[in-house]
Amino acid sequence: MTHRVGILVFDDVTLLDVTGPIEVLHTAGAYESVLLSPNGGPIITSSKISLATTAAAAAGPIDTLVVPGADALAEHRIDEALLDAARTLATDAARVASVCTGAFVLAELGLLDGRRAATHWRHARTLAHRYPRVDVLPDALHVNDGRFLTSAGISAGIDMALAMVEYDLGPDRALAVARELVVYLQRPGGQSQFSTALHTPSPQTTALRTIIDAVHADPAADHSAATLAATVSLSTRQIARLFHTELGTTPARWIERVRLDLAQQLILRGHTITSAARHSGLGSDESLRRAFARHLGLTPTDYKRRFTTTAPPTVPS
Repeated sequence: MTHRVGILVFDDVTLLDVTGPIEVLHTAGAYESVLLSPNGGPIITSSKISLATTAAAAAGPIDTLVVPGADALAEHRIDEALLDAARTLATDAARVASVCTGAFVLAELGLLDGRRAATHWRHARTLAHRYPRVDVLPDALHVNDGRFLTSAGISAGIDMALAMVEYDLGPDRALAVARELVVYLQRPGGQSQFSTALHTPSPQTTALRTIIDAVHADPAADHSAATLAATVSLSTRQIARLFHTELGTTPARWIERVRLDLAQQLILRGHTITSAARHSGLGSDESLRRAFARHLGLTPTDYKRRFTTTAPPTVPS
């Protein structure tokens, strides 16, 4: 039995969001993928490639709807025609999925209310802020909640499509597809490993802004609770309350994440594990390993192997 998959595309859509899942499903067999758009006809992707599409109203029955992403979905109001097409197609589809910022379309329609969801790490905070009824998992590569699947940025659509194949056709078929495409069936770690810049929203409180600026200026300095309190003449309890209210975390966890982010950058610049631990403020190799495992789900050595340049590094002393 052939499973019919409709991919709802639109102008400026990210091409790999579209073609990645399609290639997985094509390689698996048992799937028919059709490109749909709100009005039919050609659409132009963000990479200026033209795709021929069928109007959503003329799509006929589909088993799975996939909504790919584009930066504009997170940055601007979503086009009403796109929302109408997604709403109509999602109503009768047995499964509804999104890639990257395609989650914003599903969230705008209320389909993700009360559900867990993923999107590109760069837009996770925006999705959570704009749609507070959605439980956004910022580190997840893909999330399955009921009949809804959402995935992280761009290539994570491949991970999600492999999960579909595994569910529909079994793990052996999914593994065969992963081997054929030379990708992981289950990629190690979450998407945080791909982010090398910690994003912190601008604090509303002067005291918290002062603390954040001080930590960013010198992550390796002494930023104990007592030191932070003395810096802004507040109690440690007041500081903890500010972090919880504005950033949704504790001072210690936030500082560790800042230091980890610096350690990632240092490793990419050629520092040894020991040097990155020392200069970032994490201290020892073991502390660095624990922070990597806790936040990224992999070791510093694995991170270095995956993301450092292929050119010969200049290793600082």
